[in-house]
Amino acid sequence: MFEQINKYVTRCHTFSKAELDIFNSLLKHQSVPKKTFLLREGEVCNFEAYIIKGCIRTFYIDSNGFEVILQLGIEDWWVSDIASFNEQVPSKLFIETTEDCELLYLTPQTKEDLLFKVPKFERVFRMMIQRHLSATQNRLINNIAKPAQERYLEFINRYPTIPQRVAQHYIASYLGISPEFLSKIRAKVSKK
Repeated sequence: MFEQINKYVTRCHTFSKAELDIFNSLLKHQSVPKKTFLLREGEVCNFEAYIIKGCIRTFYIDSNGFEVILQLGIEDWWVSDIASFNEQVPSKLFIETTEDCELLYLTPQTKEDLLFKVPKFERVFRMMIQRHLSATQNRLINNIAKPAQERYLEFINRYPTIPQRVAQHYIASYLGISPEFLSKIRAKVSKK
């Protein structure tokens, strides 16, 4: 159960077996069915979850009542509301499974215990935050500067398995376009 997450953290730093054992002992395992909300707007996020298996979407509801997808997370990714988790304030986000999922997660307390017992994990979490910030900045720039078709092509090249795993309207929301416009783009791309 821990092999996948141990590979993930050892890409960031070298750990002894004893250090990985401490890490693994603090992780909680959870099997979560499809269409389960892990977090709803207004709740405090009490987890940072690593996805062993499955797919999860993170979104908010805009002022017009539309869902805006911020992240589609799959295996070997982490999911959380960073601001709510770190500051223990109500979330503005929803986090929902789109497939049956197997998760390993830390709570604020178990994360603090981990960082106290194995300070080298600070580097792992710093690198995770840096990667997340980099991906967020790239996505923001792409949404502002690139046409929709280019954003779609980049999405399917970067995440080739996601389009077969989630509803097309989720991808449209993630790309900031309507489902109808995404259908037109997909038809145009398939003709090439």
